[in-house]
Amino acid sequence: MTQAPATPQSLRRRHDREIVTLAVPAFGALVAEPLFVMADSAIVGHLGTAQLAGLGVASALLTTAVSVFVFLAYATTAAVARRVGAGDLQAAIRQGMDGIWLALLLGAAVIVVVLPTAPALVGLFGASDTAAPYATTYLRISSLGIPAMLTVLAATGVLRGLQDTRTPLYVAVAGFVANAALNAGLVYGAGLGIAGSAWGTVIAQCGMAAVYLVVVVRGARRHGASLRPDAAGIRASAQAGAPLLVRTLSLRAILMIATAVAARLGDADIAAHQIILSLWSLLAFALDAIAIAGQAIIGRYLGAGDADGARAACRRMVQWGVAVGVVLGALVVVSRPVFLTLFTNDAAVQDAALPALVIVALSQPVSGIVFVLDGVLMGAGDGPYLAWAMLVTLAVFAPVAFLVPVFGGGLTALWAAMTLMMIVRMVTLWLRSRSGRWIVTGATR
Repeated sequence: MTQAPATPQSLRRRHDREIVTLAVPAFGALVAEPLFVMADSAIVGHLGTAQLAGLGVASALLTTAVSVFVFLAYATTAAVARRVGAGDLQAAIRQGMDGIWLALLLGAAVIVVVLPTAPALVGLFGASDTAAPYATTYLRISSLGIPAMLTVLAATGVLRGLQDTRTPLYVAVAGFVANAALNAGLVYGAGLGIAGSAWGTVIAQCGMAAVYLVVVVRGARRHGASLRPDAAGIRASAQAGAPLLVRTLSLRAILMIATAVAARLGDADIAAHQIILSLWSLLAFALDAIAIAGQAIIGRYLGAGDADGARAACRRMVQWGVAVGVVLGALVVVSRPVFLTLFTNDAAVQDAALPALVIVALSQPVSGIVFVLDGVLMGAGDGPYLAWAMLVTLAVFAPVAFLVPVFGGGLTALWAAMTLMMIVRMVTLWLRSRSGRWIVTGATR
C-alpha cells in the first residue's frame, strides 16, 4: 500500500517533537554548566573575602578560555549530523573523534601557556594583592582540567550530532553533584582551602570527560570507526572551527565593550548592568537550546540530501524562537520588581535597571530569531558567513555603544544599543536564510 503524503500539520507536529526532544535536555545541560561556578563560589566564599575574590578572577579567566573554544561543540555537531543524515554512522563517529583529538591538543597548548603566565594573567584582571595568590593557585590547578573541559565540549558535539541531548544532560547533572561533593570534601574535610576547590573541579571535569569518551568509544567499536588520531581529519576540524572562533571572539568583544561603557556611566549603572547581563545570559540558555536542536536537525536533513526538509524545519524553528521570545519577554516584564530585589536593595541600582529591563523584554522575540538562525546556519556548516556577519555587527555596535556616555545616555540607552546589535544580527542572518545559499546537501559541505 502506498503511504499517504505527509500533511503540513503532520510535518509541523514531527518538527515540534524533534525540537522538544532535543531542546529540553539541551536546556538542562546548559543550565547545569554555570552551576559549577556557583557551587565553587558558595563553598569558597566561607573561606574569606580574599579567597572568593581570587576565585572570581580565576573563574573569569577560565570561563573566557573555555568559551573561546566553544566551536569544538558547534562545528562537531554540524559535521557529525551531516554524516548521520547521509546514513554513514562510521564516518560520523570518525569525524567526532577528530574533534575530540583537536580538543585534547588545544587543551594541552592552553596548559603550556597558562601555567607559567598565571600570575601575569591574574594581574591583567586587576586582582588585589591579597586576592592574587589565591587566584593564581586556583588558575594553575584548574588549568590542568582544561583538556577535559574541551573534550567535554567536543564530545557533547558528537552526541548532539547523533541526535542525543539526553546523555549530555545526565553527565552534566552528575558532574555538578560530584563537583559540589568533591569541593566540600577537599576544601573543608581535607583542609586544602581554595586549592581543594580547584582540584575538586579538575577531578569532576576529568570524570565527565571519561564518561563521554566511554560512550563515544563504544559507538566507535560498534560501527567500526577508528580511534586513532588522523592528521587530515584534525586539520579539517580546525578549519571548520576557525570561522566560528572569529564569530565567538567578536561576540565576546561586544559584551566586553558593553561592560566597559556601563562602567563609565557610574557605580549604580555598572551594578545594574551586571544584574541585567546575568538575566540576559539566563534567557539566552532557553533560546540557545532551540539553536542546539537546530544544529542537529538541519545538519541531518542536509546530510540526507533533503533541502525541502531543511527549509521546513528552519521555518518551524523560527516560529518556535519567536514564540519562546514572546513568553520570555512577558516573564521579564512581570517579574522585574521581584527579580531586582533578589540582587539589590539599592534604589539607585533598581531605578537604573527597571527601564533597561523593559528594553531587554521587548528584544526577546528578536533574540529568538537570532539564536535559531544562528543554530540553523551552524548546522549547515555556514561558518564563514557567520564570522563575517558578526564582524559587521561588531563594527555597527562599537561606535554606537561608545557614543552612549558622550551624549549623556544612561543604561537604558546602552541596552537599546544592545538591541540594535541583535537587530543587525537578525537582518544579516535573515538575509542569508532567505537566500538559500546555506543549503548545501551531502555528507560534507
